Amino acid sequence: MTRQGIESIVLGGGCFWCLEASYAMVNGVVRVRPGYAGGHDEQPSYHRVCQGNTGHAEVVDVEFDPSVISLTQILEVFWTVHDPTTLNRQGNDVGSEYRSIILCSTENQLELAQRSMKQNQQYWSQPIVTQVRMLQEFYPAEEEHVDYFAKHPERAYCQLVINPKLTKLQASFADLLKH
Repeated sequence: MTRQGIESIVLGGGCFWCLEASYAMVNGVVRVRPGYAGGHDEQPSYHRVCQGNTGHAEVVDVEFDPSVISLTQILEVFWTVHDPTTLNRQGNDVGSEYRSIILCSTENQLELAQRSMKQNQQYWSQPIVTQVRMLQEFYPAEEEHVDYFAKHPERAYCQLVINPKLTKLQASFADLLKH
């Protein structure tokens, strides 16, 4: 728990700009912060993480109100907006920093995430390779990465990579999105 009544889970599914833009659209999500987690470097930065030797993944810390949206629904969005079957890559983004990972803040979240992964395997022809484990530490990303899509929607990466994910999200989860 982060604030009273608010839960937090850290998710990685490729570039953190994509996940941040996706979860920013979801009703019940009160804050999404891009950052780094899952590694061993105690001073990660975008430059260091992209070199691939910190062990960290690009992730987002998703804070949500469980009275509005359940963790199960948060995870359904996660399985839809990235490919959890590709090891250390999402599209043209290649490296361990782009791996699929769920970092939980409670044992209950861990159990639910593992169950959700098993249930969603039926929708994929290849095995899901998502790591599911307890969060050790979340390191916020530098300011230039916060709200990246909202600040730069005209950039090629936003148009070619993020927009298709948002379109898929809108088609799959219209009932969960902010109006």
